Amino acid sequence: MAAAGRPGLRLRGRWDTIAPMKILFYPAFRELDLSGSSADYHRLADVIAAGAGTRATAGGGSGDGEVALAAVEVAAVPGRAVLIEVAAGRLRVSGDPAKLAVLAENVRAMADAEDGGHLHVEYHPGHWYLAEGSVPLVVNSPHGAMPTR
Repeated sequence: MAAAGRPGLRLRGRWDTIAPMKILFYPAFRELDLSGSSADYHRLADVIAAGAGTRATAGGGSGDGEVALAAVEVAAVPGRAVLIEVAAGRLRVSGDPAKLAVLAENVRAMADAEDGGHLHVEYHPGHWYLAEGSVPLVVNSPHGAMPTR
């Protein structure tokens, strides 16, 4: 976990201090909204792919009923589909390492998508890597809104 006043990423026992991304949870809609820089998303993808770690996030919301989450926690659980949940003011992501790797690649792809937009990560019956009960997640492009093509 990040120490007070030291936001960052803890990966394999060391801290990389970075400007934290923001994760907002909208309880009324049961949806998560993630925003950050390309570097934020690459670091988050690294934690997800590693299957372990905690990533601090920026606090504060707009006051529109959302809750700003304090951190992302990732845990590998062999044999289980990826579960995305909110607990104790944190985003928790857990699942089989191979399935976590798929989510990590999706986050990396959004970090590298230079034309803007967003990515919806949502469970549906038969989803091959997400677990039933996962909270829908919107990953906003660090490069702006939807492309104008």
